[in-house]
Amino acid sequence: MATVLETKSANDDSHIRGSVSEEEWQVRVDLAAAYRLVAYYGWDDLIFTHLSARVPGPEHHFLINPYDMMFDEITASSLVKIDVEGKPVLPTSHPVNPAGFTIHSALHMNCEDAHAVMHLHTPAGQAVSAMSDGLMEHTQTGMIARADIAYHEYEGIATDLEERERLVQDMGDKHVMILRNHGTLAIGKTVAECFLRLYFVERACDAQVKMLAGGREMLHNPPQGTPEKVREQTKPEGMGMVANMLAWPALLRKLDRMDPSFRD
Repeated sequence: MATVLETKSANDDSHIRGSVSEEEWQVRVDLAAAYRLVAYYGWDDLIFTHLSARVPGPEHHFLINPYDMMFDEITASSLVKIDVEGKPVLPTSHPVNPAGFTIHSALHMNCEDAHAVMHLHTPAGQAVSAMSDGLMEHTQTGMIARADIAYHEYEGIATDLEERERLVQDMGDKHVMILRNHGTLAIGKTVAECFLRLYFVERACDAQVKMLAGGREMLHNPPQGTPEKVREQTKPEGMGMVANMLAWPALLRKLDRMDPSFRD
């Protein structure tokens, strides 16, 4: 297991709100909500995956999970703000996962649309990442996700900073990535947009594992031209509108009914 990055001396998390801008606080609330939703959907992997979001401003600081907390514990205040070298910007008692820093910093620093980056290790996502065909177009969600998907070969636990260049190159102009033999990843201009993309790819992976359990010979191929039609119907700008204006407000209301402590 990778060692943790060094952190500064501890401050109580409750003091964070008075130390950041209103714009940063809103990003913190949204990102904390995303962590709670990942836990709710059962996509978490103990403490070992990462969701991050860029903080407004020229410094390229971004927020990431404290490495010693479960996703259903994370709040807006407990998120750790780090710089492009992986060092905490504000004093914190929490460690940061170096592998999370490597993957997320690469995309935050080099992809224009990567204001939010989310990476998972779900069983279904890992299973599809190990399939030679990758994500298939036999379901509607598969078509939606595959229209905007990239692939990156596995290089071991992501602690080698030199891998960042290859991650960025493989992502290209796409917004979803299958990390081969590893898991899934999505980026977005907002936390909402990123989460909705992640939702679709995870649903597609789950459906693919289940449909293949019945045997490949039983699969029904979609009519010719249908995947291309879906690609036109689900362009990135449309995904952003649906996420920001419709799905995300509904998901925040759901969390508020369940447990609004993510806002603390």
